[in-house]
Amino acid sequence: MWFRKKTVPRPFDPAVYTPVIRASICTGEKVAGFKHKQTGVFTGVRLLRSPQDLADFRATYHIEDGDIPTEY
Repeated sequence: MWFRKKTVPRPFDPAVYTPVIRASICTGEKVAGFKHKQTGVFTGVRLLRSPQDLADFRATYHIEDGDIPTEY
């Protein structure tokens, strides 16, 4: 509340990064983020608790409707 960190959208370059949803097999927790195409390093951006969170993620980064691959 007092020292809340502001979240600023990170720049997204589709030539370098691929949008990915990373899901846990054990807990079912899902995180939306980006995976670097050459190194394979995943950077988490948003915790997905509802379908609205996924819609907000797509709107923030201008990702078109379609399947975002899910990694386990």
